[in-house]
Amino acid sequence: MDVHFFSVCCCLAVFFLLHSSTSGSGGGSALAQSIVRYLPGFDGPLPFELETGYTSVVDEYGGVEMFYYFISSESKPSDDPLLFWFTGGPGCSGFSSIAFENGPVSFKITKYNGSLPTLKLNPFSWTKVSNIVFFDAPIGTGFSYSNNLNDYPSDKKSSKQAYNVIRKWLIDHPKFLSNAMYVGGDSYSGKTVPITVQHISNGIEAGDKLLINFKGYLLGNPITDPDLGEYSTIQFAHGMGIISEELFESITKNCKGEYVNINPDNVKCTKDIQRVSKCTNGLNRAHILEPHCLLVTPKPNEIIKERRLLEKNSPTTFALPPVDPGFECRSYGYMLSYYWANDKEVQKALKIRKGMVQEWVRCNKEDLHYVYDVKASTGYHLNLSRKGYRSLIYSGDHDMIVPYMGTEAWIKSLNYSIIDDWRSWFVGGQVAGYTRTYANNMTFATVKGGGHTAPEYKPCECLAMLKRWLSYESL
Repeated sequence: MDVHFFSVCCCLAVFFLLHSSTSGSGGGSALAQSIVRYLPGFDGPLPFELETGYTSVVDEYGGVEMFYYFISSESKPSDDPLLFWFTGGPGCSGFSSIAFENGPVSFKITKYNGSLPTLKLNPFSWTKVSNIVFFDAPIGTGFSYSNNLNDYPSDKKSSKQAYNVIRKWLIDHPKFLSNAMYVGGDSYSGKTVPITVQHISNGIEAGDKLLINFKGYLLGNPITDPDLGEYSTIQFAHGMGIISEELFESITKNCKGEYVNINPDNVKCTKDIQRVSKCTNGLNRAHILEPHCLLVTPKPNEIIKERRLLEKNSPTTFALPPVDPGFECRSYGYMLSYYWANDKEVQKALKIRKGMVQEWVRCNKEDLHYVYDVKASTGYHLNLSRKGYRSLIYSGDHDMIVPYMGTEAWIKSLNYSIIDDWRSWFVGGQVAGYTRTYANNMTFATVKGGGHTAPEYKPCECLAMLKRWLSYESL
């Protein structure tokens, strides 16, 4: 039997098993004023419960209006865990996670012809087993904004605001206070989520009157320590046959462990780093086996200004189209998301406040004016582990942006004993990756064939991983 066909069949079997065990169980009702029953581009009423809105918080930085998408669990919303999800970037919208990673819808990838892109169901949505709140965070991301024009996000500030927003959301949705609660994210959220979780922990210890049933956190391909990250990229390139054995030995000898802010007098190390760059140029760093494509990033400020001078009656809120990366590229779907999210009827359905955000951008890194004021988040992991919180750290093993070797390295630096050593884990009888469990309630897992956002590439396997971990089962 064809291996690919067998793998697909196994994943479908997992899906039907999940579906058969959850269908017909019903669900709780969300706030009536913000329920979304229909989405433009989706055929018929939504088969899941979607609530959108703004969570308003006034803090020392001013007024924050954080936009969210809340999707109830398709199993038992009153009993299933509640997950607050923060997409990476920094500056990537929560809708990016919904449509391309672990949410219940995705785009039908067809050639764009000027009409509204269409949506389809994702059978491996994480909402099969959990309630999820997807935030547009930090401010300046997606449809979120601040009432203070001089309020620029930073690692510390956005983490504190995320904590305040979580508390306010729970105050507004008290029926979920008893649910087991987790915080998660991927990529750059590896910096901010641990800080947010530390705020939650501090609040609980200080006797916060809001009784949060907090259990732990999960992170995918997380940016944690840039120093370890640079070396892990070189390790990864060597292990994957991208750089030669001789170059790896040379760079190890000449750089002497310094791969960031290299001493300009170290000419040999500098030349070695340049040789590595030549070898890695042209690769898709998010998944080295996929074509190297444009990521459909925001346009320069000059173009954005020009847009605002053009026709206002366009069906979308932007006038110049995003760059077409090519139909063969995964990022073609990213391009479709621009057309969909900037459509006026879509924004009306989502109940977006008019005039507060000029244009929705999937990842708004260029215009965010973000302040990077935390070098590494490793210390937060150490502290949270001592508090007994559970954590799941997973890595797509074909990601060269945050290679799994670097994640392994900082986990090892925590110096916790291993209680379940390195072994394979399976989905549908096939190896889905490798895992190791530590005495500090931390589980590390690789996702075989996964890229920088593992559920985007291996949705079936990642849903199985999440379901087992939330159920306190070994992977």
